[in-house]
Amino acid sequence: QVQLVESGGGLVQVGGSLRLSCAASGRTFSTYAMGWFRQAPGKEREFVAAISGSGRSTTDADSVKAEFIISRDNAKNTVYLQMNNLKPEDTAVYYCAADSTGWVIRRLADAYDYWGQGTQVTVSS
Repeated sequence: QVQLVESGGGLVQVGGSLRLSCAASGRTFSTYAMGWFRQAPGKEREFVAAISGSGRSTTDADSVKAEFIISRDNAKNTVYLQMNNLKPEDTAVYYCAADSTGWVIRRLADAYDYWGQGTQVTVSS
């Protein structure tokens, strides 16, 4: 079992930045690939970014490419999402998720085994 707790969400103005954190329980954090997803009101959950267990491979959605950066610190059992140049359309609840197939990074939500409770990000114009 892996428990995930997100933090770092909040209200930010257009063009601002936020860094989300996701702290994981357990001693095998580095064996899990980690992903960030988001869900806006009335919309389906969508993939944002993912990182392999080692941290050597990452992928992100075209909608956030070059603006959002995923990283991890396995010594701290934490994955991060640095979000820059935020736009109103980035407003959503952001979730982190863990995939036990740690050497593969995947974009489908169904591939992930554990989920956090989410953190709200609101971008005001």
